[in-house]
Amino acid sequence: MKVYLDNAATTRLDPEVMEAMIPVMAEHYGNPSSIHANGRAARSLIERARKSIAGILNAAPAEIFFTSGGTEADNTAIRSSIETLGLRHAITSRIEHHAVLHTLEHLSKQGLIELSYVNIDQEGVVDLVHLEELLLKNPRSLVSLMHGNNEIGNLLDLELVGNLCEKYDAIFHTDTVQTMAHYRHDLQQLKANYIVGAAHKFHGPKGVGFLYVRPGVKIHPFIHGGAQERNMRGGTENVYGIVGLAKALEIAYRDMDGHRAHIEGLKSRMISGLSEQIEGVRFNGQSGQLDKSLYTVLSVSLPPSDISDMLLFNLDIAGISVSGGSACSSGTDIGSHVLNELQIDPQRANVRFSFGKYNTAEEVDYAIKVLAELYRKDAVLF
Repeated sequence: MKVYLDNAATTRLDPEVMEAMIPVMAEHYGNPSSIHANGRAARSLIERARKSIAGILNAAPAEIFFTSGGTEADNTAIRSSIETLGLRHAITSRIEHHAVLHTLEHLSKQGLIELSYVNIDQEGVVDLVHLEELLLKNPRSLVSLMHGNNEIGNLLDLELVGNLCEKYDAIFHTDTVQTMAHYRHDLQQLKANYIVGAAHKFHGPKGVGFLYVRPGVKIHPFIHGGAQERNMRGGTENVYGIVGLAKALEIAYRDMDGHRAHIEGLKSRMISGLSEQIEGVRFNGQSGQLDKSLYTVLSVSLPPSDISDMLLFNLDIAGISVSGGSACSSGTDIGSHVLNELQIDPQRANVRFSFGKYNTAEEVDYAIKVLAELYRKDAVLF
């Protein structure tokens, strides 16, 4: 049996998205910057997609800029706002995605900003009292905190953080890659200056994403070399990818309630099954709490065992695709920066199961069965 439970890394392309993209690849090959008929046709597809995405998110089309994915969108928001707005202080957490954390650390090392880290507790929950203390000392900072943590699934209260940022005249960027198309975002209500999306996280194509820029925050481009995206991003647009992105977002919002109920059921089934069959199993962060975490992510911490080092290998041989992580056990073992911050025992094996709309209860049961057998025998099965 083949079981794919790594949807937080990337998702299977939806057949409806493929169907929307194929005619674009076959027939609309004109450069959207060209003024001839072929170019105008391609441009029309891009603007139609932009309008669709803006409508879904309750934004204006002029506030949506297409990128190569979430990493570029994060980099654009962070680097360009610091440069353009003259920001000299930034606040983040030590468990952010590396697209954010490494970018801010690089800018700090260059002496362009002073970087502060908001405290988190042992479950990875952001300390909002400490965040306000940092903002009180450093108003007009850039605050970059992710909505849903890709490793441990913790959810941030965007409304509370947005209100704090507004109170202290801070610029708020939130990495919404894991929550885009899985949760509803109303950009007329959300007090964020920047949010981002990556199509491959919600059954769209790889290599395309977008950045939302709130009105009143004008930034310079991150990538130069052309006047594309209204002078905000140089480079010929990925026309069929953009069409696929818009279609994937449309499908996600259309079917969100049903898919969420289905996926939450799978996650709950996994929590119950592992808790019953593996003594000493734990769930990292708040991922084991359905009301406080991404319904798509479950981070499992397994008891110390002789099979820990080979666990992912054995799961892969059994046909189960998942992601893994470990805390540092030596100076040469980098491990997961998120699990390190949570001070997870390095002797425990950690597996991230991430669920999608195509997964089934039978697949979850099979994954539980294989994992339980591995730990019962405490030896390599395959």
